[in-house]
Amino acid sequence: MVRSSAARWRQVAIAAVASVAVIGGGVVAAVGDGEELAPAAPAARCDAGSLPETSIQGRVPASDHESGRAAQGYTCNTRQVGHHGRTGGFKALRYTDAQGHTCAYYDSTRMFPLDLVTNLLNGTGLGVVVLDMTDPAKPRKTANLVTPAMLSPHESLLVNPRRGLLAAVMGNLATAPGILDVYDISQDCRHPRLLSSTPSGLLGHESGFSPDGRTFWSAGAAGFTLTAVDLTNPRAPRIAFSKSGVIYHGLRFSSDGDTMYVANMGTFNQNSVLDEPGLRIYDVSEVQDREPNPKIHLLSELLWPEASIPQAAEPFVRDGHRYVLEVDEFSDLFGDGIPGFRTDGPVGAARIINVDDPRNPFVVSGLRLQVHQPEFRDDELFDDPGASSPVGGYSAHYCSVPTRVNPRIVGCSMIASGLRLFDISDLEHPREVGYFNKPGPNGSNALSQPAWDVANRSVWFTDASSGFYVVRLRAAARGLLAP
Repeated sequence: MVRSSAARWRQVAIAAVASVAVIGGGVVAAVGDGEELAPAAPAARCDAGSLPETSIQGRVPASDHESGRAAQGYTCNTRQVGHHGRTGGFKALRYTDAQGHTCAYYDSTRMFPLDLVTNLLNGTGLGVVVLDMTDPAKPRKTANLVTPAMLSPHESLLVNPRRGLLAAVMGNLATAPGILDVYDISQDCRHPRLLSSTPSGLLGHESGFSPDGRTFWSAGAAGFTLTAVDLTNPRAPRIAFSKSGVIYHGLRFSSDGDTMYVANMGTFNQNSVLDEPGLRIYDVSEVQDREPNPKIHLLSELLWPEASIPQAAEPFVRDGHRYVLEVDEFSDLFGDGIPGFRTDGPVGAARIINVDDPRNPFVVSGLRLQVHQPEFRDDELFDDPGASSPVGGYSAHYCSVPTRVNPRIVGCSMIASGLRLFDISDLEHPREVGYFNKPGPNGSNALSQPAWDVANRSVWFTDASSGFYVVRLRAAARGLLAP
């Protein structure tokens, strides 16, 4: 087939962030063309100690930067408790070791080595930052992990709490050689102990960890690979399964590890670079059971009308029913066949999906702000500092829940809108219950998966432009973290 020069250009362009094909057949559950866009969640009611936003939900207008109001930050039912560093990346993780020490881990750069000089000068240091969180108000750095994968983990950094393992593969915006670094943090989380550093991940970008900690999965994104690594012996990782010709993002798993929820970034099409991105659900039990020559089996695929770039789908259970909390990153950067990056494309934001029947998943509700809605995405909004970034702006990046069992609150890093908190007590009708946003001169850059400190009613996240934050919840938001 002969492709036009525009089509060839689009194919090259998307390879800078991802790429594609399909693993196999399966049951497809697709949305109808006439399905309506999910509404914005009702805005939070802020307590008396808050510094509320001055414009529509999620926006930091240019006028606030000009007047100095933006420099004060925006808080609603939250307050800052602790802070560390001046940069951040894509994950904020929490772990308590066998001795009772609690630690935080965060990647310090969006794309190594772009932040190298900045991190050295401001004291953040390189690679993955290890913090002793004995006093959440005073995070204390105890180590910088600078082995190959930890220098540039991109979105792959994960902790497995069952085995006390910290792992990542070397990756970047597209992909990179998937050197897999595995650390033991079970005995002293403050001083991780390197167990292995091997090329077993093949290519890296995002990742997944089976709940039992025996299998680490690497998604190569623009490297078009999916790899499962056997960590039964974390000192000697070995490849248990690999597949080429796919473009996957975050990989998350059911509690038994047999079902994989895949953020599918889409397939190439001559009319659209990322055609039909969505959620794919696989049976991966053959890999989990270490069968000879294992295969993974596609159970279903789910699409939604406002999709941008699916990032990850975190599983949870509510009242005996199974769900995933799915988040899309950025906006639809390449939509409508337009060559090059665009800033005014649809924003996927986030949604709750019922997966009781893995062959027939369906969207229950959306988690969206007013700045994500088409009617507000006009020229004035894109004049706000940071709003016109093709890989940022007013869009989402990661969400998380504090527990897999009956969570009532969601935290989302929504880039220029900062950290957003949603009450999901009513799964069909989420509402915003708080936020924390500390924009700099060029806006905020909240990209990380949040971590939860339930005992202290707090959430941790990083802003790529200003570092690691400990944020304590107040008022209605605080109550949603009660046991």
